[in-house]
Amino acid sequence: MGRKAVIVVLDGVGAGDGPDAAEFGDEGANTLGNTARAVGRLELPYLRSLGLGNVVELEVTPPVTVPKASYGLMQERSAAKATLAGHWEMMGIVLEDALPTYPGGFPAELISRFEEETGRRVIGNRPASGTEIIEELGPEQESSGAWIVYTSADSVFQLAAHTGVIPLEELYAACEKAHAMLIGEGELLVERVIARPYHGKRGAYERENENRHDYGITPPSSTYMDLIEDAGHEVVAVGKVRDIFDGRGITEHLPGQPDDAAKVDAVLEALGRIESGLIFANLVDFDAEFGHRRDPKGMAQNLERFDARIPDLLQALGNEDLLIITADHGNDPTYSGTDHTRERVPLLVAGGAQPIEPRDLGVRDGFSDVGATVAAWLGVDRGGLPGEDVLR
Repeated sequence: MGRKAVIVVLDGVGAGDGPDAAEFGDEGANTLGNTARAVGRLELPYLRSLGLGNVVELEVTPPVTVPKASYGLMQERSAAKATLAGHWEMMGIVLEDALPTYPGGFPAELISRFEEETGRRVIGNRPASGTEIIEELGPEQESSGAWIVYTSADSVFQLAAHTGVIPLEELYAACEKAHAMLIGEGELLVERVIARPYHGKRGAYERENENRHDYGITPPSSTYMDLIEDAGHEVVAVGKVRDIFDGRGITEHLPGQPDDAAKVDAVLEALGRIESGLIFANLVDFDAEFGHRRDPKGMAQNLERFDARIPDLLQALGNEDLLIITADHGNDPTYSGTDHTRERVPLLVAGGAQPIEPRDLGVRDGFSDVGATVAAWLGVDRGGLPGEDVLR
């Protein structure tokens, strides 16, 4: 079999110390470090063995003298602290200009047009935590049939609907209309439109994360994924990676539902099946379930659950396979607010049965070194995209 590379993105698991954190209002944010301090006991023996404790200071996860992986940090170059920007930069697209955000809600004329095109009125229309605004406005939606529209510090238009009131198909159709208005008409007004279905009763509403759907921007130019696919390799997207790239440069999508454990299972299944190429996975629960909900205990438990799967991932690697573990931004569960935090992210690079020589990778200037490293590993020409092979 040919060579394979796996990228596992721990969504929102930043490592602090961002030199430009103050510019984003995120001084002192440190998802890994502050989570460890908040719970007092964060034990990650397998991540520690790879060198995580050599990257960031963690309670009971100290450095090791001889790590089993190369380790370092990455500083984002894109003017953002968002999922799309982080993943795009890993694949060679750097967003020099920040995408529009809506701290005062979306313009009245846009909301009026959306109401007219969908036949339902809008309630909400402000930055909010998804779980909180659903709990607050869910009863009104149940009685009126209105849409719940909200945003965040990111460039997103989020549309929530109780599936007992508004069918899932109608929610998706409305998101497609919003996507056409906000993304598809030339002027780029948001990064993503997100369908947020939920069910239940007041006081016990539950989001249907398995039915969430992101409608994003198509990458404006070639990415490392395109180059890998064009070279004849497989590019398997696990979780929301397909939505982040609007399906571009992807040969197969594995949803990996309903949780991060299922996404790891999907990675393992793909590793045992594909001949050669890239498996690119996003583990969203770190971000959606624990970071945004400011739940350090849940974040710590999910880190420990992922840590326990490291042996499975390493054992599934072939002799010439590569594993990269990183993150796309921070989402410090101890920080104020409910939004992402501007942080550096960890970078761990491990080989299969014939391991690479572990070394300190330092602080990388940009996330594109991830894509450049994978391309080099697979013998694919970089095509002029940014980034450096960290293994050279």
